[in-house]
Amino acid sequence: MSTATARLNRTPGGRPFRFWLLGPAAAFAVAALLAGGATSPATLSSAEELEGRAPTAEELQPSVEAAFQRESYAPGSIASLACFNRARGVTLQIFHTGPEHAVTVGNSEMQGISVTAAKRIGTCTPNRILRVAIGTWPSGVYFARLHAADGRTGFAPVVITPRSLGEHRVAVVLPTMTWQAYNLRDDNGDGKGDSWYADWNVHTAHLYRPYLDRGVPYHFRNYDLPFLHWLAWTGHTVDYLSDGDLDSVQTPQALARAYDLIVFPGHHEYVTTHEYALVRGYRDLGGNLAFLSANNFFWQTLRHGNTIERTTQWRDLDAPEGSLLGTEYRANDGGQHRGAWVVRDTADAEWLFAGTNLVDGSSFGNGGIEIDATSAASPRNVHVLAEIPDLFGKGFTAQMTYYETPSGAKVFAAGAFTLAGSVLSDPTVGTLVGNLLAHLSQP
Repeated sequence: MSTATARLNRTPGGRPFRFWLLGPAAAFAVAALLAGGATSPATLSSAEELEGRAPTAEELQPSVEAAFQRESYAPGSIASLACFNRARGVTLQIFHTGPEHAVTVGNSEMQGISVTAAKRIGTCTPNRILRVAIGTWPSGVYFARLHAADGRTGFAPVVITPRSLGEHRVAVVLPTMTWQAYNLRDDNGDGKGDSWYADWNVHTAHLYRPYLDRGVPYHFRNYDLPFLHWLAWTGHTVDYLSDGDLDSVQTPQALARAYDLIVFPGHHEYVTTHEYALVRGYRDLGGNLAFLSANNFFWQTLRHGNTIERTTQWRDLDAPEGSLLGTEYRANDGGQHRGAWVVRDTADAEWLFAGTNLVDGSSFGNGGIEIDATSAASPRNVHVLAEIPDLFGKGFTAQMTYYETPSGAKVFAAGAFTLAGSVLSDPTVGTLVGNLLAHLSQP
């Protein structure tokens, strides 16, 4: 999420300008801009220096604070789980999230199917490292639940990878770097969250630290969990990867040998140079891609050990995301407006709309928050399959797109938040996503 931001037209010199807005002033300024208000680029530039959001009371509630020291682990390995605060009489148990049918209530809770018994581990103290044996569990998203004698509970999510790439021909990549970018935990005790979402002058965020919300990644319940449920409940077996796992694949050829389809279900805004080149090369070799949210592959991000650094937008590095996704980030109104996608072109993707009764002009779903649209960088043969017209004002239209390459690659982009998040709540979206995975998983 690019915080409360809107991406506007480019300046006469060709450089994009953008603005960052907060609180009540944000709504007023967005309304003025969408109505054609005369806000100067200089004013917009200075607004970028404003600070971002502050944590909510729910995010700051006391918990047992712990975090795995890697984004992912392989089956049969030994994981390191670090404690970050003091808690007595702690029990530890590992769960697999996604297959469970228990309802997750609130943003600071995780539910799952237990894969270990509860184990007493005594007192947690800062810097204590717990060794956790990873079983021969299927690839997926798991979490440790730590419960203290005083009633505090904390969660520590982790991705369990396949034993080797390509156990299944479809990979789902979790946006683990975006999760930590969202994390407003105050690591250094200066009263501000240690992420650019707390202060735009900050350019780094730490990996392998507890999330707020008792350890649950920000927006996990709304953006990520529904798709995990849907995959498990509909019998889609896939390989789950973290950002770090994808970044560690050495060549596009290795990725193409392993997978026919790579799905980016969440808000995959931050990618390394290698990750970007890898995915582009995979596409060029005929690999299929599906982006189920919006504002993906937007910022070049560097890894420095356990720290990530946000640097430059890819489009300012002559590598616009639209050339890969088919669309590029257009605007964000902080979730003030949402709307239905309107079907524009069933003829070019009959397979996508099969079984939905949708025809050109029909509407479905409920998208918004952040939107993407085609641009000059989009492939010439990109098809706009559906739109959310003028969602944030005239010309601010979200576009769902699809294109194919001469090498046989098939690339789909949702154009708004989020198909993955509504795949269970809207049967039509569920059918569309099922059709999408069935079509794109064919080599």
